[in-house]
Amino acid sequence: MASSLICGETQSRVSSVLNRDVKQFGKKYMFDSSEETCWNSDQGECQWVSLEFPQSVRVSELKVQFQGGFSAKTCRIEGCPKGGDFAEICLFYPEDNNSLQSFLIQEASAVDKVKIMFENSADFFGRIIVYSLDVLGEKAS
Repeated sequence: MASSLICGETQSRVSSVLNRDVKQFGKKYMFDSSEETCWNSDQGECQWVSLEFPQSVRVSELKVQFQGGFSAKTCRIEGCPKGGDFAEICLFYPEDNNSLQSFLIQEASAVDKVKIMFENSADFFGRIIVYSLDVLGEKAS
């Protein structure tokens, strides 16, 4: 059964943070299970979150909760094995609302890194606000 792949050893990076204010809008707030905190990107054309797992994984589902009005119209997930190049895993198209949305990923190969690209923001300036992000799957053997 799929479970969260994000753990204390998972390394995360983001494209930007609003006004570089990591204390208020940093990446850690996507993973803290609080409805009060969020990652808020700065403006720009394509925002992203990358995750590096402590071991190879097979991703089967992505869960994301945006702030309505600050979601992405198109999202792309890419993955890469250790020492390899990023390749597209899938595209998905979130709704522009505040709901927790879930996207199933079919037959993904084993990867050590995942990059989630938020393209075509609903916000005129290209900002993205994520309250919750989780990647589910299983460890690859």
